[in-house]
Amino acid sequence: MYYPTANDWRTAPHKRVVLFAMSGLGKTHVSSMLRQTGRWFHYSIDYRIGTRYMGEYIADNAKREAMKVPFLRELLMSDSIHIGTNLSFDNLTPVSAYLGKPGDTAKGGLPIETYRLRQDQFRRAEEQALLDTRYFIDRSEELYGYPHFVCDTGGSICEWVDPDNPKDRILSELSRNALMVWIRGTEAHTEELIRRFDRAPKPMAYQPEFLASAWRAYLDETGLSEAAVDPDAFIRWTYARALAHRQPRYEAMAKNWGVTVEAADMATVRDETDFAQVIAAALPV
Repeated sequence: MYYPTANDWRTAPHKRVVLFAMSGLGKTHVSSMLRQTGRWFHYSIDYRIGTRYMGEYIADNAKREAMKVPFLRELLMSDSIHIGTNLSFDNLTPVSAYLGKPGDTAKGGLPIETYRLRQDQFRRAEEQALLDTRYFIDRSEELYGYPHFVCDTGGSICEWVDPDNPKDRILSELSRNALMVWIRGTEAHTEELIRRFDRAPKPMAYQPEFLASAWRAYLDETGLSEAAVDPDAFIRWTYARALAHRQPRYEAMAKNWGVTVEAADMATVRDETDFAQVIAAALPV
């Protein structure tokens, strides 16, 4: 473990952590709070994905839609206008909009093969963004002079790793350079996340085997053809199953590669002192 004991953590001149959890349990909130102290570099995996690895996919998709409009097509063909994304830590909508939802195209869905292609693009992008963590640790210290570093991972990190493999490429790289911290929610948190998702379903990334199984089961249960699936209905149906699929994977990541902090404890963090205390409490004495 990067910090073997609580005392090693407390006395470390450079604190480095990788936060992982289901989306909605406070990773980005805490990371943003730490960034605002001026002492922590905030490395957002989702932001890196959108700006470095999927920026062209996202922009080209927007251009593809614009090219269907004769007026915009003429301006694009003459280089009179430019289409790009306006990503920020607080606005990652272009990434999720590109990822999309499978189903009826008349309802904004994507053909399942297009959806699978974008899922694979996202997987490769997230894997590489995670492997870029060391580069940003060095960059944050050498270029900007930040003493501390927090990596804010996406909820889908658990989909691309094998936490029971001691040679897993991504987990080995991350744990070699920072303390991995799982923010664990309760059943009440899970129920609230499901209610929140039901109100506003958002695109997600899934392990290919999980997606194939869920898609097949949904078609069998509903009797619908692939082209007739309501995109929002499918991802609502899938969400609770995705949470159940991810929970043991997060747990194994924490057990084998890091530490666990309860979401309720992380929710009490108001400054970097609170944060340091919460992490110290999760480490051996």
